[in-house]
Amino acid sequence: MSITRPDGSYSAVAKIFHWVSVPLIGLALLSGVVIGHIKDASKMGFYAVHESLGLTLLILVLARLAWRRFSPPPAPAEHLPAYMRRLSAAVHHMLYAALVLQPVLGFFASNAFGFPMQGATAYLGFIDLPKFMNAWEGLANILMALHGWLGWLLPVLIAAHVAAAIYHHAIRRDGTLMRML
Repeated sequence: MSITRPDGSYSAVAKIFHWVSVPLIGLALLSGVVIGHIKDASKMGFYAVHESLGLTLLILVLARLAWRRFSPPPAPAEHLPAYMRRLSAAVHHMLYAALVLQPVLGFFASNAFGFPMQGATAYLGFIDLPKFMNAWEGLANILMALHGWLGWLLPVLIAAHVAAAIYHHAIRRDGTLMRML
């Protein structure tokens, strides 16, 4: 603990996981929106980038969750009202769930559309992942609808997370933001 981090601090590894995730999430969301507006052959390149970002995020989030088992985050600050601690936990849990479900839904949808991560859309451009199902358009459409819905929910959750961090730093001045810096 310190004066700038009165309630403890996240580990250096947890901070790296967090701050590496931030630009990857932004790029994945942005590329997902852009894909919907591309009508020419370059669309496959955007799919390759988007899918590789999603799978990389999935790996990163799973590693981050595993790390949390070995290095738990600091306990919620006791001076915070109980409703704030509960709301914070709820937003964090929803963010983790969304960051795991989103790439899984996208990966399954791609496979159900008959486009596994192979060839032009291989992971990182060169790692072909096995095809695990035949094309099934009905399932693909459902999975893609869920993937799209979650893609719009994620920025809402992120905005709530960022707004809370700014609120704690600028209004409450309680050191909460500093725990992750």
